[in-house]
Amino acid sequence: MKNRYERILSLLTNDKKVEVSKLSDLFGVSKVTIRKDLDTLESRGLIKREHGAAVLCSQDDINYRLAFHYDQKRIIARAAAGTVKNGETVMIESGSCCALLADEIVHHKRDVTIVTNSAFIAHYVRDCPGGRIVLLGGDYQPDSQVVVGPLATANVKSYFVNKLFIGTDGFRPAFGFAADNMLRAEVVKVMAGQADTVNILTESAKFNQQGIVPLLPYESVSAVYTDVQIPAEAENILQSHNVLVVKGDTGLKEKT
Repeated sequence: MKNRYERILSLLTNDKKVEVSKLSDLFGVSKVTIRKDLDTLESRGLIKREHGAAVLCSQDDINYRLAFHYDQKRIIARAAAGTVKNGETVMIESGSCCALLADEIVHHKRDVTIVTNSAFIAHYVRDCPGGRIVLLGGDYQPDSQVVVGPLATANVKSYFVNKLFIGTDGFRPAFGFAADNMLRAEVVKVMAGQADTVNILTESAKFNQQGIVPLLPYESVSAVYTDVQIPAEAENILQSHNVLVVKGDTGLKEKT
């Protein structure tokens, strides 16, 4: 079932709109089954239903970013979730890969506490009993659905965790990772100071983007979870800085 959801989202990423009849023929299932699939995807905010068809959300919507390259992001999230232990407390910042990571954790782990500044993530996994969500307070940014500012950073300092998981907006070979929003970057830097290991989740396309403000340098990052299409040059640079690169669902041995 989940695999069919992912294939539907992959088709929508390319075509933007797909008819129910086409999906029924493609997957060899009834239109009733496809409509139930689409209802589920719509309830999670990933798509919108139109008469006889499904469409992606607006490009300005975080749900659109979640649906884009969904299959790659889900694989990345599964690999990262494999390092989380039952009963552990982890910190997760905003981002589409990070939202899927939280989803993997609450479905496949027990008694994990997720500390996050992302209202989107808190809402995304709200109906799952497998985890506890601690939503930090602060100044709310509606576009990314995160909290930032002095109150957010003060709240972050109330926690020490073994693992922090974050996304990135870009990659600069001379420095490391970059963001598009200064306030979010400041929260991430404080989060990194409260974690033993910092793990970046990003699809390989982000290595072709630069970002506009510094996020974290190489020495602050323990591991990068990405897909098999990461540029060889970027992978070599990361490894030369002792950053572990995990591609796909190959698993992770933590950096010592």
